[in-house]
Amino acid sequence: MSIIYPKVELHVHLDCCLSFEVAKKLRPKITKDVFCKKFIGSSCSCLKDYIKCADNAVDLMQTKEELELVTIDLFNQLRSDNVLYVEIRFAPLLHTNKGLSADEVVNIISKITFKQSKSTGIQAGLILCTLRHYSKSQSMETVQLVDKNRNKNIVGFDIAADEAGYPLDNHIDAFKFAAQNKIFCTAHAGEALGYKSVSDTLKLIKPSRIGHGVRSIENETLLNKLKRENIHLELCPTSNIVTKVYNNFKDHPIDKLLKKGLSISISSDGRTISNTSLNKEYEKVTNSFNWSKKDFLKCNINAMKASFSDKKTKIKIISLLEAAYN
Repeated sequence: MSIIYPKVELHVHLDCCLSFEVAKKLRPKITKDVFCKKFIGSSCSCLKDYIKCADNAVDLMQTKEELELVTIDLFNQLRSDNVLYVEIRFAPLLHTNKGLSADEVVNIISKITFKQSKSTGIQAGLILCTLRHYSKSQSMETVQLVDKNRNKNIVGFDIAADEAGYPLDNHIDAFKFAAQNKIFCTAHAGEALGYKSVSDTLKLIKPSRIGHGVRSIENETLLNKLKRENIHLELCPTSNIVTKVYNNFKDHPIDKLLKKGLSISISSDGRTISNTSLNKEYEKVTNSFNWSKKDFLKCNINAMKASFSDKKTKIKIISLLEAAYN
């Protein structure tokens, strides 16, 4: 029942959501078997395997036409999920292998997102990602792209990729720049590593949201801090199961985090790699934890309040959510 209601999605990666149809358009010789093997993470044993699937998709996203088709494809998926507001993230520096500059990548995705937003009615912001293995200069280049393009639909800055393999050292200056220039920030943490990763991330780079953050459940002091400081957790349950953080939905702490009063929301992360959609996530949460309409409404309002949108957009979307769920 909950899947028919409008939704807000804060954590979805552009390069992790290619449908077979768009992959076929971009590489006509690709077969369904090859697509399933290379793009869907059913055989993942950890987060690093998940990222490898994204690498295959990034290879198909190196020209203006490719970037536009992939973005249109994602908006079609979002429309099927009845999404009202979305924040889509991508790492501009990943899409420069065939001659595009990072600046051109941002402009291409920004323009096609604006067009798709207008034609579908889905309000959208873009979050630019630095990656854990990037150098200090690459991280700074990415956050400066946010600053340069913030008058468009670029709304925030993120750090993603191999949390367990690389420390935050190279990225502290970029997040300081973000703070000095009042750029909204989120950060992947508490996914491949335990609760200490979330604590360290909050201390070192001070984001207002945490991507995943599920391992926070392991420490009561951290949970109290998250609640007290209203740090929003962007939860992606199926993704956490695909990367073997949890064995199944029943083990996932989403229900416990909701009951403890934390600000949480539900997202798909990588729709293709996780072989999911937002509708599927809602259905699984309903079946596993028997959530009511009220629970889903609360998560969506939390998401909208924590979004990097302006006050006018927040009021508008929250009003639409309340009207639909009540």
